[in-house]
Amino acid sequence: MKIAILGTRGIPNYYGGFEQFAEFFSVFLAEKGHEVYCYNSHNHKYQEKTFNGVNIIHQYDPEYRFGTFGQFIYDFNCIIDSRKRNFDIILQLGYTSNSIWFFLLPKKPIIITNMDGIEWKRSKYSKPVQQFLKFAERLAAKRSDFLVSDSLGIQTFLKKRYKKESTYIAYGAHLFNNPDETILAEYKVEKGKYNMIMARFEPENNLDMVLEGVALNKEGLTPILVIGNHNTKYGKYLKNKFKEYSNIRFLGGIYNLEHLNNLRYFSNLYFHGHSVGGTNPSLLEAMASQALVIAHNNDFNKGVLKENAYYFLNAEEVKKILNSVKKSDNLQFVQNNFEAIENNFNWKTINEQYLQLFEECMELSKREFPKR
Repeated sequence: MKIAILGTRGIPNYYGGFEQFAEFFSVFLAEKGHEVYCYNSHNHKYQEKTFNGVNIIHQYDPEYRFGTFGQFIYDFNCIIDSRKRNFDIILQLGYTSNSIWFFLLPKKPIIITNMDGIEWKRSKYSKPVQQFLKFAERLAAKRSDFLVSDSLGIQTFLKKRYKKESTYIAYGAHLFNNPDETILAEYKVEKGKYNMIMARFEPENNLDMVLEGVALNKEGLTPILVIGNHNTKYGKYLKNKFKEYSNIRFLGGIYNLEHLNNLRYFSNLYFHGHSVGGTNPSLLEAMASQALVIAHNNDFNKGVLKENAYYFLNAEEVKKILNSVKKSDNLQFVQNNFEAIENNFNWKTINEQYLQLFEECMELSKREFPKR
């Protein structure tokens, strides 16, 4: 098959979840003998024409000049280029800035779209932007030939809202089982004597709720490490709100994976407050790092963790968990989640599921399914 991957800033990954998946999956396809092309921003750090057998197509990306609006121009450039490549399949990762160009997509390839999360529910967006994202979501859902959901919650949502079937294929993570306790000294914490939360500083990730629960807890001063870029308006608000609590430590972004894995591994409680979207990569990484997960109570998180976590819906529940739950008493939860990564969320399985979908789509295309 001749396959294109659109919708990311490019490979190898220097940015986020979709880029990481694109890197792993494209290399996997190339190793299987398929002709694979991945679109990269023109100013991506990697400027070679191939990467581990994958063809790289650089396209002009003015996001550095125009911000978010530049993504629409980049996606337009990628789609226009795809019209001359004679692809069999185009895999689109996300839809927010490319679905308005659906009418420009080439007619021959099968269009498969990973629908990501329910972007219009994110509170960081203004009402007009949320309305646009609803429109973009509808376009992608209605005009793609096949849809992929990375969580069962998203699959149910698409079925209910658009009467569209989608294939559930989760995200992946690498198992971590080589801990190094010496790393903790750099962060001034000790094994099992700190908690942590890691997320982008956005309201729907419920950092405020978790930290409010920490503030309510007068029975202990166990440190909680807050990891993520806090140099934002919301980050400054949270730092100011909780500045009097010495046990709440804002560490900023940490991008050293070895350090993150060890911090998760040796933590007592790992809070995951995400409430919007599909299968979140940081949740899988926490499970793969053998953390005890305390998660916001919603269908997305429960679809992954099932009964192997503690759940909260407000600050008072966070407080109760802080006073009553220890990782050392819940090692079976930890082991069950680790095995879930090993069996269901490993990259080999994810890659094989996508390839199987592609093969099934190619077979169905021979039976002339309705086009856009």
